Amino acid sequence: MMKYLVTGARGQLGAEFVKKLKDCYAFGKEELDISNLSEVLRVLKELKPHVVINCAAYNYVDKAEEEFERALQVNAFGVLNLAVACKEIGAFFVHYSTDYVFDGKKEGLYIENDRPNPINKYGLTKYIGEEIIPKILDNYLIFRTSWVYGEGKQNFLYKLSQWAKTQEYLRIACDEFSVPTSTRIIVEISLLAIEKGLTGLYHLVCSNYASRYEWAKEYLKLIGIKKFIYPVYQTEFKLSALRPRFSAMSNKKLSKILDIEIPSWDEELKRFLQRTKLCL
Repeated sequence: MMKYLVTGARGQLGAEFVKKLKDCYAFGKEELDISNLSEVLRVLKELKPHVVINCAAYNYVDKAEEEFERALQVNAFGVLNLAVACKEIGAFFVHYSTDYVFDGKKEGLYIENDRPNPINKYGLTKYIGEEIIPKILDNYLIFRTSWVYGEGKQNFLYKLSQWAKTQEYLRIACDEFSVPTSTRIIVEISLLAIEKGLTGLYHLVCSNYASRYEWAKEYLKLIGIKKFIYPVYQTEFKLSALRPRFSAMSNKKLSKILDIEIPSWDEELKRFLQRTKLCL
């Protein structure tokens, strides 16, 4: 029987894996700090999982501009530690990266062979993490994903719901585009890829793309909240970190090799809300 170990188990993606796998070793940051090599080695050598799924990450995009070293500790050195430990025990390593490794200047969907060029420090730490893994392991999967949402509070949809309760109207960026992707899609396709023996780097996102403005409008419509949404340019928010304007990625490589059809972001959003009983 395959033994799985999940890091970052209290985050929205990690929690979805734990719910799906049921019988797995699940570690939050309090139980396993991936930036501590000796701790990582001790735990993995003791439990000897066949597959390590790394959902631990420093995801505070704006804070990373000031807390670069802290972000690096988790997103790069933590990945290094897990890769070293996986090599030591012969485990398969699954890791998640981001569309923010790209600068957003491409005219068209990003594919796996496109050259990363992060424009913020969060994206840089994630890119460094990506680059480390193949230098240590042959037996790994790296999935780049984007605009992840699930049954947690660390996502755009939860924040949008909170803003809608307190603000007369909402101001949402209309010039930032990517692919909203649910934790359910990520978990199901990740496990299928592991089962099929895939290795390497893939873009794991829903199909098609949207602006944050379009995403917000669709979400509020589906949950029955009538709120005026004013489209604005992202520069109006004066955020610390730059965001790529268009970082939508293509899932064609992954869907073709697995012979599956990945739903469009709006179809999956509706399914997610129906499952969580938020949809009208």
